[in-house]
Amino acid sequence: MSTAFVDPRIWQIGMLTALLGYGKLALGFPVAAEELLLIIAAALGTQWLAAKAGFASRFDPKSALTSALSIAILLRAAEPWLLAAASAFAIASKYALRIDGKHLWNPSALAIAAAVLVSGQAWLSPGQWGNTAWFAFAIAGLGGLIVFRAERSDVTWAFAAFWCVLVVGRSLWIGEPFDVPMHRLKDGGLLLFTFFMISDPKTTPDSRGGRIAFAAAVACTAFGLKFGAHIHAGLVYALVLCAPLSPLFDRWLPGRRYAWPTRSAKKAAVAMDQGAHHDPNHPIPVAAHARQPLVRA
Repeated sequence: MSTAFVDPRIWQIGMLTALLGYGKLALGFPVAAEELLLIIAAALGTQWLAAKAGFASRFDPKSALTSALSIAILLRAAEPWLLAAASAFAIASKYALRIDGKHLWNPSALAIAAAVLVSGQAWLSPGQWGNTAWFAFAIAGLGGLIVFRAERSDVTWAFAAFWCVLVVGRSLWIGEPFDVPMHRLKDGGLLLFTFFMISDPKTTPDSRGGRIAFAAAVACTAFGLKFGAHIHAGLVYALVLCAPLSPLFDRWLPGRRYAWPTRSAKKAAVAMDQGAHHDPNHPIPVAAHARQPLVRA
């Protein structure tokens, strides 16, 4: 089967699982096994309930697992139930907070921000990865693979470019040594955000122009929060604050909406491949869009 039809969420789940394992075993992340089980169970349980209630066409655990792993990596709380509540809220928000048939907020980003701001007993820990260069390049490479498969590399690289210009420009403006902005750009939390969070194909604008404009808005907002208001978790908050811009960009700069690959599309593509050498007098009927299950904007 062509790799063009591999669901990008499978790759993302694999990479997030590997990162969580590395963080737990090598860096000593304070994530207990029971907390991880609670987070995953809450996400999958909420996704199952959504399917049973008719909000989702079927139970598909992949998106729920992606959100759960993101929360497990970034969010810490005084009580395990807060982590489970955040995980459940992340999945529920996909169906409760929608505009034009599209969920508005990145589920994990919204849940993390809500848990921190509302509970007062949860906190974000993006700096736990440190600033080692080899780890930064590893995350960049794995993340690049994922956003390529999700066809959202444009928003990732646009955000990275805007953020680099802002951070390096600030350092040059105030006369900091060049090593200072380079140290900031190698932050593991920044790269996780860039490759695993802002690149969510279901909550970014449909068109390439809209995604680039969205990336610029998030970068500028995060820059103001981090260096102006001195908010350590400015990146996640910026993504939450800028999310309502996405439907506006979809109206101003319309594009084709992204859809996850489906089994029917995969089967149709296989049938088309088999029909390439079939008797032309007996062609295999295949939907015209079967070759492109990943919607390009």
